Amino acid sequence: MRDVTYLRPKNLNDAVQLYKATPGCRPLAGGTDLMVMLHARTLRPEPRAVLDLWSLPELKGVRPVEGMLEIRAAESYTGIIRTPEVQRYLPALVGGARTIGAAQIQKRGTLGGNVANASPAGDTLPVLLAYDAVVVTDRRAIPIDGFFTGYRTTALQPDELITAVRFPMDRQVQFRKVGTRAAQAISKVVIAVCREPARIGIGSVAEIPLRAPRAEAALATGDLVGAVTAIAADIRPIDDVRSTAAYRRVVTQNVLAELLNQ
Repeated sequence: MRDVTYLRPKNLNDAVQLYKATPGCRPLAGGTDLMVMLHARTLRPEPRAVLDLWSLPELKGVRPVEGMLEIRAAESYTGIIRTPEVQRYLPALVGGARTIGAAQIQKRGTLGGNVANASPAGDTLPVLLAYDAVVVTDRRAIPIDGFFTGYRTTALQPDELITAVRFPMDRQVQFRKVGTRAAQAISKVVIAVCREPARIGIGSVAEIPLRAPRAEAALATGDLVGAVTAIAADIRPIDDVRSTAAYRRVVTQNVLAELLNQ
């Protein structure tokens, strides 16, 4: 791996300017994904520089903004789990954050990093889809439903930084993760469900975290059985080292049935 320039901005405005002025730069928040990929040399193209956002106070904390709850991009999972407002208004996000890695990862991993990494198995991402979250950048707001554009690709421009994620505070969302173990496991299926309005977010069943439009349409009419049947056509699971497509399809239907019948 070639030498990588380390950039440490003084504030958010400095970070925005450095990012625009440095070709081949990658943002660094908690580093729980980026550092692994750097050492494994799986990033393409290889970055020429990293922009350290971890210590910027403008990217930390939780606050109400315009009737929504805003979680700043570099807020850690531990901070999310411990924040009373998140516990009150976004309990499914707390549940998703608790399933990510061990305590060490939760203290360094960030919501903004999870969103930018855009892994189809990202535990918090179906939760964001069920909440109709909005990704806020240094220049615009992007609805989460249009954010993931392909495998680990997003609607972000090359020099665009995520600054926060905003959530409605009036949703009732349920969350469930299925993995090899109860903790510290990459998900085989992860699902988040909101009954009103009808939203179903799913991970590990396609190349991106996705909504289930057919199942949502059935759920909106109160047809719970129809929703469970329809979700099989909404997902695109594959066989991999963690599971089979057939298993994921059955488990997705079973978990959705359990959540809807609770």
